[in-house]
Amino acid sequence: MLENNNKGLLWIHKALLLAFADVLIILSSYLLALLLRFDFVYTSIPKMYIQGYLVAMPYWVVSSMVVFYICRLYHSIWRLASVSELRMILNAYVILAAVYAAGALFMRLNMPLSWYFIGYVISFCLTTGVRFSYRLIRFYLNSHEAPVEKNDRIMIIGAGSAGQVLIKELRNSDKIHTEVCCVIDDNPNKKKRMLESIPIVGNRYDIPAMVKKYNINHIIYAIPSSAPQDRRDILNICKDTGCRLQTVPGVYQLVNGEVSVSKLRSVEITDLLGRAQVKVNNDEIFAAIAGKVVLVTGGGGSIGSELCRQIAHADPKQLIIFDMYENNAYEIQQELIRSCPQLNLVTLIGSVRNTYRVNWVMKHYRPDVVFHAAAHKHVPLMEESPNEAIKNNVLGTYNTATAAARSGVKKFVMISTDKAVNPTNIMGASKRLGEMVIQMMNRQYSSTDFVAVRFGNVLGNNGSVIPLFKKQISEGGPVTVTDKNIIRYFMTIPEAVSLVLQAAYYAKGGEIFVLDMGEPVRIDDMARNLIRLSGYTPDVDIMVEYTGLRPGEKLFEELLMDEEGLTGTANELIHIGRPIEMDDGWFKRKLRQLDEASYREEEHIKAIVSEIVPTYHYDKKEEEERIRQIGNQGRD
Repeated sequence: MLENNNKGLLWIHKALLLAFADVLIILSSYLLALLLRFDFVYTSIPKMYIQGYLVAMPYWVVSSMVVFYICRLYHSIWRLASVSELRMILNAYVILAAVYAAGALFMRLNMPLSWYFIGYVISFCLTTGVRFSYRLIRFYLNSHEAPVEKNDRIMIIGAGSAGQVLIKELRNSDKIHTEVCCVIDDNPNKKKRMLESIPIVGNRYDIPAMVKKYNINHIIYAIPSSAPQDRRDILNICKDTGCRLQTVPGVYQLVNGEVSVSKLRSVEITDLLGRAQVKVNNDEIFAAIAGKVVLVTGGGGSIGSELCRQIAHADPKQLIIFDMYENNAYEIQQELIRSCPQLNLVTLIGSVRNTYRVNWVMKHYRPDVVFHAAAHKHVPLMEESPNEAIKNNVLGTYNTATAAARSGVKKFVMISTDKAVNPTNIMGASKRLGEMVIQMMNRQYSSTDFVAVRFGNVLGNNGSVIPLFKKQISEGGPVTVTDKNIIRYFMTIPEAVSLVLQAAYYAKGGEIFVLDMGEPVRIDDMARNLIRLSGYTPDVDIMVEYTGLRPGEKLFEELLMDEEGLTGTANELIHIGRPIEMDDGWFKRKLRQLDEASYREEEHIKAIVSEIVPTYHYDKKEEEERIRQIGNQGRD
């Protein structure tokens, strides 16, 4: 507090000193104008003009001080003076011209017209000079200081507005060990020109050569409005230089004037995917949720928590978080309490496997919309515990959907996965069963629209490869990839969730919405790029090891089964798979069989699942070996 008071007093002292200088400038400017008018011979000045000068000056000084204060000429940090401060001075003098003219008429001054003009011009020049002199003197002194070794040598990518702002801020900062050395831009008309006195030395293909020429160790990507493909290609060139990489967040920050050094972030693997930013109609989504009671099962998980964040900003009547893991639920609860204090938030602990708990929640809170994100999703773990996958992903979905229908829920949206298509693992097969539950429920309960949304991997999701790779890199490696040719579809969590919300808006019942995930990504490339972004060289500093496909894992995932046709929606990134016909009575009997088998810990439950999901194929010999090993462990 004392330090803040001292800083406030220092500012007042500086402002008073500047005001005193302004008083001297006005008095001397108009006296000099008189002397110029009469060839610097004071005795030649008529007494009436001396008298007019003495009468005018008190008014000139007071009115100038008032106008300068109103135009905030005493509020700027003049060591950082720029065009905006010059504009403030110009505004002040435009106002003063009118004020002086009104004063001259009121006081009936009979002064030479040249006196008004010359004094006005001189005072403007001196007022501007005083304010910019500090910056000029500081620049001159800095240029004559003993050279300081610049150990952070920066290349800016992008000779546009964002690049210009960053160069200015870096130059005016107190980081004396930082130097912007060169600028890269693909516009050929900008090559060999200067941006804030920094040379523009070439295009993207010149980056490696310019890094060596200027001894660059830090690259900042400053093109927030660039196309995703260009962004990916340029950053892929940059990452191979071994330099530290940073980027501006996005174009909306530039519009809001928020581009600054403090807003820079490290380049992430998401920047190298090169996919278009997902766009949704927020007005449609928010209108569909506003005023509604919304329940999110698995609300503390990666997808569930992001659903809660986006729903919270749509002004729902009430948001209910339902999760069996209290730590996850607590974290998202506290985050939303801080970010959305007006939100009517309820946080409940419970499992979708508990029929009585789910029924009570549905009947007590009467949600209008349910997003069902509760699921076991880790493929290798579910291979070892297949009964748990069935209990949670199939029977939990059936419990929740049944309770929702009986409680009058209007829309029920299940979060599914591309692993449900032609599954080779029990997790994918259980999610396919969940989709079948949803379509059956839609046929049986006309008052509720049941839909599923199917998409691939999400970056940053709990259990995904990115956190694992980062942990392995931080530990010095090796980074483990199951197969050199394995590919996956990826989307960021906020993108996936925004599409889920829009799919819910489109839902009419029975659809399986398929999200366009863009081009698939090779996991090996992702691992190597992440190593480079961490400042290491793959297979030199950090080794990449191939461990072989895990049980139930495929080289590539599909988003659509052969028998499902696709139809479009208003959003080109959301498609609808055609429902597959099936016998609901037979399916219900099979669900009861699964229920009994899973709670009896039936060892051959995968065989039962394969009867219900004909596209599910698993290695029977491998499964028999797993069961045999479990039996041996039990006897031991």
